[in-house]
Amino acid sequence: MNDVTPTRSAVIELKEERHALHEGHVFLDEKCLLLAGEIVAELRRCADLEADFLPACQRAAAALSAAIRRHGLEELLAYPAPGLDQTRLEISPRSLMGVRLLEARLQLKLSVPPAQFVNASPEARACREALANVIEMAAPLAAVAGNLERLYLAYRRALRRARALQDVLLPELDRTLYDLEARLEDLEREDAIAMRLKTAAAGSR
Repeated sequence: MNDVTPTRSAVIELKEERHALHEGHVFLDEKCLLLAGEIVAELRRCADLEADFLPACQRAAAALSAAIRRHGLEELLAYPAPGLDQTRLEISPRSLMGVRLLEARLQLKLSVPPAQFVNASPEARACREALANVIEMAAPLAAVAGNLERLYLAYRRALRRARALQDVLLPELDRTLYDLEARLEDLEREDAIAMRLKTAAAGSR
C-alpha cells in the first residue's frame, strides 16, 4: 500500500491490525477443529442409528408384504388409520460455536378402537406396528441428518474465512508492513544524513 504515509503511528496501527487478524485466524482454526470433531461424533451417532433403522425398514417392508398378501392392496388401504392424539415429539436443542444442534425423540401412541376394524388380522396389526416403529426411529435420525448439514455448512464457512486470512489477508498485510517499515527507515536515514550535513555546514562557518 504505497498510498500509506510511512510514519511510526501507521506502522503501529498495521501491527495491531495484523495481531487482530492473527487472533481471528487462530479462533477460526480452533472453530474448524471443534466443528470437525462434532461432525465425526454425529457421523458415529448416525451410523449407530442406521444400524437399527435399516433392519427395522426391512422388517416393515416384510410386514407390509405379508399384509398385502393377506388383504390385498385396496383392502389394506381402507384399513382404519390410528389416531395420533397422544403422540409426543421431544426436541432438545443445544448449540456449538453458534450452530444449532437438535436431539429428537418421537413416541407414537397409536389408538384405534377395535370396533373400527373390519376383517382384522395379525398381519395388518404387525404391519402397523412395524411401520410405527420405523417412524419413531426416523425422528432422531432426521435430527442427526439436520445437525450434519448445519455443521458442514458452518465448517465450510469457517474454513473459507481461515484460508482467506492465512493465504490472502495476512500475507498482504505482511508485505504492506514490510514495505512501510523499509520506506520509514529510508526516510529516517535521509533525515539523519540531512541533519549531519546541516551540522557540518554550520560548524564550518
